[in-house]
Amino acid sequence: MYSAAYTNENHHAERVDFLTNRDKSPSKKRTTGVVIGVLLGVLVLAAVAAFLIWFFAFKDATEGGRISKRRAGAVQVFSGHLTLENVEYDQKLEDTLSPEFGALADDLEEIMAATYKKDPFLAEYYTKSVITAFSEGVVAYHWTQFDIPPSDLEVLPEFTEELIQEKLWTGVQEHGRKSRQNIQIKEVTASYTDPRMARNSRAQECFSRLEATDVVQAFHSPGFPVKYPAKSRCQWQIRAPENHAISLRFTQFHVEDDCSNDFVSIYDSLSPDSSQAITEKCGQRPPSNPLQVVSSSNILLVNLITDSSTQRPGFRAEYSLIPISTPKSCGGLLTNVQGEFSSPHHPSFYPPALDCKWTIQVAAGQKVRVKFNMFRMKEPGVDVRECHKDYVEVMGRKYCGELSSLSLTSPTNTMDISFHSDESYTDKGFIATYNAFNPKDPCPGLFACAVGICIAKDLKCDGWNDCGDMSDEMDCKCEKEQFACDNGMCKPNYWVCDRVNDCGDDSDEKQCSCGDNEWRCGDGTCVPQDVVCDTRKDCEDGSDEASCKVSPGICSDYSFTCKDKSCVNKVNAECDRVADCSDESDETNCDCGIRPYKLNRIVGGQNAELGEWPWQVSLHFKTRGHTCGASIISDRWLLSAAHCFKTISPENHMASSWQTYSGMQDQTKQAGVERRGLKTIVSHPDYNPMSYDYDIALLELSEPLTFSNTIHPVCLPAPSHVFPAGLPCWVTGWGTLREGAMRASRLLQKAEVKIINDTVCNVVTEGQVTSRMLCSGFLSGGVDACQGDSGGPLVCFEESGKWFQSGIVSWGEGCARRNKPGVYTRVTKLRDWIRTTTGV
Repeated sequence: MYSAAYTNENHHAERVDFLTNRDKSPSKKRTTGVVIGVLLGVLVLAAVAAFLIWFFAFKDATEGGRISKRRAGAVQVFSGHLTLENVEYDQKLEDTLSPEFGALADDLEEIMAATYKKDPFLAEYYTKSVITAFSEGVVAYHWTQFDIPPSDLEVLPEFTEELIQEKLWTGVQEHGRKSRQNIQIKEVTASYTDPRMARNSRAQECFSRLEATDVVQAFHSPGFPVKYPAKSRCQWQIRAPENHAISLRFTQFHVEDDCSNDFVSIYDSLSPDSSQAITEKCGQRPPSNPLQVVSSSNILLVNLITDSSTQRPGFRAEYSLIPISTPKSCGGLLTNVQGEFSSPHHPSFYPPALDCKWTIQVAAGQKVRVKFNMFRMKEPGVDVRECHKDYVEVMGRKYCGELSSLSLTSPTNTMDISFHSDESYTDKGFIATYNAFNPKDPCPGLFACAVGICIAKDLKCDGWNDCGDMSDEMDCKCEKEQFACDNGMCKPNYWVCDRVNDCGDDSDEKQCSCGDNEWRCGDGTCVPQDVVCDTRKDCEDGSDEASCKVSPGICSDYSFTCKDKSCVNKVNAECDRVADCSDESDETNCDCGIRPYKLNRIVGGQNAELGEWPWQVSLHFKTRGHTCGASIISDRWLLSAAHCFKTISPENHMASSWQTYSGMQDQTKQAGVERRGLKTIVSHPDYNPMSYDYDIALLELSEPLTFSNTIHPVCLPAPSHVFPAGLPCWVTGWGTLREGAMRASRLLQKAEVKIINDTVCNVVTEGQVTSRMLCSGFLSGGVDACQGDSGGPLVCFEESGKWFQSGIVSWGEGCARRNKPGVYTRVTKLRDWIRTTTGV
């Protein structure tokens, strides 16, 4: 619920009675001691009363130096429209200062007030009703406010849209007949509305009425281009002549990047009715991707709300009238051999309340292929599996949400494509190409995938899933540098024996084991089976003694070193809930790596849930927003990458240049987020900016963090911890969603990747990796970290139920490229330096 200051006309003060002299009974003389006792008693009672008042009214109120609104009352606002039945439209009604507007608005406001005051429940909380505009029809736009005191907050669920609509309908019908103009209605709407958008158009406070014409006109937020004022409540009503629509384009848009505080909201109405919302935006938009919307009729409402103390330049917008979109003005019959079609007004947001249908018809004996090159119909609260609001329907199936690619093929020479948008929330829609093809030769000169798309012939049998359904990798004759899988696929030779099932049937890993009486060491070499657990290191890495109870004195690369310097020959012994060290040091400092919330786009990734990665931190450089990632390793220390700080600019290594945000999932939302400055930046002294070797940095916070459901440290692995090739791990961050993109993701992204064998890693990076680096991702590409993810964690889940950080996002060639996996700083190799520097 948004807080707002509104005049409360329903005062609910407690009754306080003061005694007069006549109320006091005559008193006899008392001893001085009694008088003092009474006075002391009064003082004690007063002190207790004062404490109770402080406790209930102001306790927990000083967090951040601001008064808590824990038990503040609630403001409920409903807005919508009334369609009047017997009132003739007068152009003067569009002027909120005209006598005509005033007379009709006053009548309706009196009717609405009488309606709510007659209802015993609503009357107690009713504050006021306001008519804000009229349009052709005659349609009256309204809002009503109810104030609920703290003592009555339990009644909030009773304030429903259905209740308000029902009372309005019956009340206006009853009281309208008694009004001066005998007002009758034929339609009523009412929806929950943010109280900050409840404006009185007659007050003219930051309110403008604009008329769209053929000539492009402009308006801007107050204070533009310097900065808008805090606590702004601005509204622009835009109108066009009947049978026209309004095109609105924001040429410049820079609002504080927190939509809960500062935002621009646009409505396909003259009322801030949530059921008529087109979109709500904040942040900064580049000129290459301006916000553009189109109305469904000749009216549009723009609101600017600013509550943040951080003011931004605001916006400049251009508007003009355009022909109205109707089912007749979109869709149609397409008969060319190939062509293109799109949602109305693409790349602007498509209009609300519209249906279009295209029929593609090609010559008999041919079929139709349609490819959607861009598809975005995202709406708040829409299940993309059902597509019950905005969607495209093809061959009986509905599509919505955001799709990276969509290709469809018709079974005949005809294909119907239907587009539907409902009355609220629109998006950029789609753009698609189509072509006719001969089913006997569907891809002349190309390879035809089973899904209906065409790819270059040299992509067939190259080991990569280019079609998306593996149809290009079936029935292949392998080349000299390829390995022939048992299932007919071909894979690069260097994928063989990398401990990853690349073929899908494990045939590339079958011949990689040692002989029946041999043991395979961690580095792949084979030793006789009878040397395993013989208390001697026969494998160079000591893996033959790694999990041997009979070899307590043998320390290997896989041994955990206890605090008393003894070794535990057990793989990944630390924090596994079993005390293996005699001093139990393997189970100390293990309050880490858990997600307090029980939770069942990095490239190819997906949105992370709130609290899913509670150790993830966003690092903001000066005023440039998110720049790098980091992970929480204690309440005072973060782990990140040195290359974020050791740059040609000395400012990057100044602690005062950075702000950290912990507990963040959405870059635009600060609720539950802890912001901290940096006290110290410690980059590894051996960091090499040319090779990215030792790419690690430790960040000391200016104040300790308070751990919560969304803020918690990750576990750091011991130097002996093993993250085997093929292990699925997760990389997270707010980096760009594709290579070359200019803007970071607003929502935290997650992607599952796999640890890649060191030998393969060395081959695909052409020998650029050191022992302090590891590769993770997919050699097929498609999933990877990207710009802005640097410094973020690569974490792996252990059977103990803990998450351990295996890597730090360091470098890579491009993003999600084929044969170019991400390269990460290997945390195990630098664990001792972390402990020495931080004590963690």
